[in-house]
Amino acid sequence: MSQLSDAGFHCFAPDWIGFGFSDKPQPGYGFNYTEKEFHEELDRLLEVLGIKSPFFLVVQGFLVGSYGLTWALKNPSSISKLAILNSPLTVSSPTPGLFQKLRIPLYGEFTCQNAVMAERFIEAGSPYVLKLEKADVYRLPYLSSGGPGFALLEAARKANFNQILSQISTGFASGSWDKPILLAWGISDKYLPQSIAEEFQKGNPSNIKLKLIEGAGHMPQEDWPEKVVDALRMFF
Repeated sequence: MSQLSDAGFHCFAPDWIGFGFSDKPQPGYGFNYTEKEFHEELDRLLEVLGIKSPFFLVVQGFLVGSYGLTWALKNPSSISKLAILNSPLTVSSPTPGLFQKLRIPLYGEFTCQNAVMAERFIEAGSPYVLKLEKADVYRLPYLSSGGPGFALLEAARKANFNQILSQISTGFASGSWDKPILLAWGISDKYLPQSIAEEFQKGNPSNIKLKLIEGAGHMPQEDWPEKVVDALRMFF
């Protein structure tokens, strides 16, 4: 973000409710971690920030990354251009083992309280390990309380991955979506192979551009930010 800011872009990267350092309300007390609620909170955030004109949206990853895409499908007039970094995009996209474990009663409750879960998930999808100072940031919320783990648990159990992926694959296909899309794809992603990006691009080749990021995995913004910034600058 600092590199994009230096290039003249005004960037916002909110922690979604339940994640990072945002509030983590207990399910049943004002927020239940559903797709609809995440959409509504993004609407409120944009209102607070005073963002009314079409903007560039960048999304990445499972769960709330996917919700960012379904929000875009419901609000196409708000989007000028869309950039997607390694996210599940087709019905053939596999679901990582972590999300399958979180759905198992009791075992999920135990798994979600592992303080190194986030960094291990990132490293498992990447050809690299996180630098210690970055790993510490991902770990810190889980060390502070049980809230982040239970928020992730609830969000993972509420997500209907099959329905979401069907909605994304058809919603961005030719004839349904006409805004420019950039796929900036880390080709060493161990969760989502390059074939997922290629399959998605074939669904709307006139509007979707694929930029392969060599040496990067599931989170290319962590593995090789300079290459991601170059791709975003050229696209935007």
